Amino acid sequence: MKYFYVEFEVAGNIGDNADVDWNTHPPRIERLHYEFDTWLGDALLEAFLCLIATEEAAAALKAAGVTGVAYDAVEVSTTETFREFHPDQGLPPFVWLRVNGVAGEDDFGVYRDMRGERPQHKFVLSERALDILRPFGLNYAEIEPFP
Repeated sequence: MKYFYVEFEVAGNIGDNADVDWNTHPPRIERLHYEFDTWLGDALLEAFLCLIATEEAAAALKAAGVTGVAYDAVEVSTTETFREFHPDQGLPPFVWLRVNGVAGEDDFGVYRDMRGERPQHKFVLSERALDILRPFGLNYAEIEPFP
């Protein structure tokens, strides 16, 4: 099976209502609050090693039995910037995708890239997972082959 690095649309940040231990790297997150600044419409969004998916996309992943991910609740809210620039845009329900798989083995994983001055953590998805997600919208995701 083929695997890919994926950088998802970043539509916001981790909000104030999240329960985060910033003393570890990567941070340990017990409760996620995703605060939208904008949204271009992709089904999966990220913010500092957290993934959220529309409820519809998450249901498709769950039904397919993808590996390397657990599903959890997420609080979503919008900033004043979002409300100013998108006054009539609502948000669908979202689900937190807690990635716990091994990159290059599971359908969802995180790879620790040691190149450069600081290690970077990158999401790695299987071709199968991407095929499930594409119909829901990944127009702004950057996708590159994983070695």
